Amino acid sequence: MSQIDKITRESWILGAFPEWGTWLNEEIDEEVVEKGTFAMWWIGCTGIWFKTENDTNIAIDLWFGNGKRTKKVKEMQPYHQMRNMTGGKALQPNLRANPIVFDPFAVTKVDAVLSTHYHNDHIDPFFAAAVLKNCSKDVPFIGPKESVKKWISYGVPEERCKIVKPGDEIKVNDTTIIALDSFDRTCLVTTEVGEDIEGVCPTNMDEKAVNYLIKMPAGTVYHTGDSHFSIGYAEVGKKYDIDIAFGSYGDNPVGNQDKMTSIDILRMAESVNCEVVIPIHHDVWTNFKADPKEIKYLWQYRKDRSKYKFHPYIWDVGGKYVWPTMKDELEYRYRPGFEDAFENERNVPFKSIL
Repeated sequence: MSQIDKITRESWILGAFPEWGTWLNEEIDEEVVEKGTFAMWWIGCTGIWFKTENDTNIAIDLWFGNGKRTKKVKEMQPYHQMRNMTGGKALQPNLRANPIVFDPFAVTKVDAVLSTHYHNDHIDPFFAAAVLKNCSKDVPFIGPKESVKKWISYGVPEERCKIVKPGDEIKVNDTTIIALDSFDRTCLVTTEVGEDIEGVCPTNMDEKAVNYLIKMPAGTVYHTGDSHFSIGYAEVGKKYDIDIAFGSYGDNPVGNQDKMTSIDILRMAESVNCEVVIPIHHDVWTNFKADPKEIKYLWQYRKDRSKYKFHPYIWDVGGKYVWPTMKDELEYRYRPGFEDAFENERNVPFKSIL
């Protein structure tokens, strides 16, 4: 039988996905974090992996699913948050735009799994299953009430889950995780099927979503989940010393207000008084995809007059960032390789061929 005869759709999927195989898993496992630093990797969307100098590994909002996969369904599900928000019914073209760079089933070690909120691109059944099968039996799943309900619905034991609300603190080895207020107003218009919220003043944000302050020995990161811009960021900046802030950025389609704009990202960074602001989430949905360099250009335009004390960092999915080693960098570049060029004999017809 020829190789062609053996090839099937299933063999293609197993052979090609996830697109990076276990490369990133191995990189994270092998990384030796120097004292006085921490390392982090962008897994895609708002998913971040943190690793401290004492080998504490924390995963926030990891997600390995996808968006729309067929045009046969013509409408959004009734009571979908975007349908609630806009009144529109037509199926939104939110296709996944970035690759899956981490193999969830190749995870070997994690000390805590966090979710900012229960939307499907911020919590993941595949990663939950892999952690339960591959990792220590005491790894906690930490999130607001609705995220915990979703984990339990997947089959995560209730005793492994920890519900947090703003003000709660959890210690994970050398790292302190503080749950803070979310400003994710899209979460407030996310409803159960049949739930009518017209004219209802919502009081359940803390059950649906939280932001996180991650205090590691070498620095502090503020993860805002899917939060919009809020004046409440100024209060966060008054209470905490923040090195890096993450903000969900995107190009909102007309009629939507789901992601922070470029000026929102800058206002958020100024408010929380961070040193570096990193836009995320702009990578994943085709219909919200945005160019983060717009943030950089706007920062350059405003930084002198506004006396900004921070700068933006433009990241790429799968990339590693080490604090404070890279604190002055503005853009990520994938490793080009070929570091050993001309260290060995070449195999060319003559030296000037290229």
